[in-house]
Amino acid sequence: MRHVIALDVGGTGMKAALVGADGTLLHEARRATGRERGAKAVVETILGFAEELRALGQERYGEPAAAAGVAVPGIVDAENGIAVYAANLGWRDVPMRELLSRRLDGIPVALGHDVRTGGLAEGRIGAGNGADRFLFVPLGTGIAGAIGIGDRIEAGAHGYAGEIGHIVVRPGGTDCGCGQRGCLERYASASAVSLAWAEAGGDPDADAADCAKAVESGDPTAVRVWQDAVDALADGLVTALTLLDPRTLIIGGGLAEAGETLFTPLRAAVEERVTFQKLPAIVPAALGDTAGCLGAGLLAWDLLSLDSEVSA
Repeated sequence: MRHVIALDVGGTGMKAALVGADGTLLHEARRATGRERGAKAVVETILGFAEELRALGQERYGEPAAAAGVAVPGIVDAENGIAVYAANLGWRDVPMRELLSRRLDGIPVALGHDVRTGGLAEGRIGAGNGADRFLFVPLGTGIAGAIGIGDRIEAGAHGYAGEIGHIVVRPGGTDCGCGQRGCLERYASASAVSLAWAEAGGDPDADAADCAKAVESGDPTAVRVWQDAVDALADGLVTALTLLDPRTLIIGGGLAEAGETLFTPLRAAVEERVTFQKLPAIVPAALGDTAGCLGAGLLAWDLLSLDSEVSA
C-alpha cells in the first residue's frame, strides 16, 4: 500500500504517522522530543523516529514510504527545507529536509511550520472543509494563525504570515517575549488564562481548564478572568477579519476544549465589535492534536503530486 511518513514535532512531544493516499492514518506513534538533551539530540531523535517508521511501513505494506512530511515550530524556511530557529528546541539553521531525505534513502521530504501545517489539515479535511477563505487560530501556550486561501496556506513573503498572537490589543500592556507590550497572546492564550486564574484564585497550580470549570459553576472571579480573555481575543480576531475577510474562523488549541464556555461569549463579543465587516462562521477545530500530523502527511502527498506534474 502506498503511504507517506508524517511527523509533527512539538516542544515536548512528537507525533508521527504513516498516512495513506486518502488521508487515513494507517499507524500512529508518539515520542518525547527530549529537548533537555540539546538541539543535536532532538534532531537525531526526529531522524531516528522517521527511520523506524520507514522500516515499519516496509514490513507492514511491502514497500517503503513514497515521501515524508515534517512540521516543526518556530521560524521555518519551507522553500529551502531549513528549520531556521526554534526557541523551545534550541536549534538554528537545521537543514531538516536534507537530513531526513538522506536518512530515508533519498525520498522527497516536505518541511512545514507547525501551525500552518495544522491549518492545512483543518482547511482541507477538518472544520474548514469547503471554505475558500479561512483563518485557523490555535490557542495554546501562545497564539498563532494559519491563513487559508483556496487549497493552500499563505506563508507570506518571509514566512511570517499569520502571527496573530502579536497583534497589540492592549497598548502599553504586559511585556511580550517578542519585544512588544500588550500582545494578544499575553491575554488570551491558554497559558495567559492559566496565569491570570492562578493569580486571581491564589492557587499556583490552577490552569485554564480549572478556570473554565469555575466559569461553568458561576464563580464570579472566574467569569471576570475568562471574560477579560474573551474580550482580548475578540479584539484581535476582529482586527484579523478586517484585514483578511475569512469565510470561516476556526479556533483550536487547549482553550477551545472548553467548548461553548468559550464559543458562546466569543461569538457574542466578535459580533458586537463588527461594523461593516462580514461576520464569519466561528467554529471549533475538528482534528484536535492530530492536525499537525495529518497536515504533514498532506504536505508529503502534495510533494508527490508536484513531482508527478513536473515529470509529466
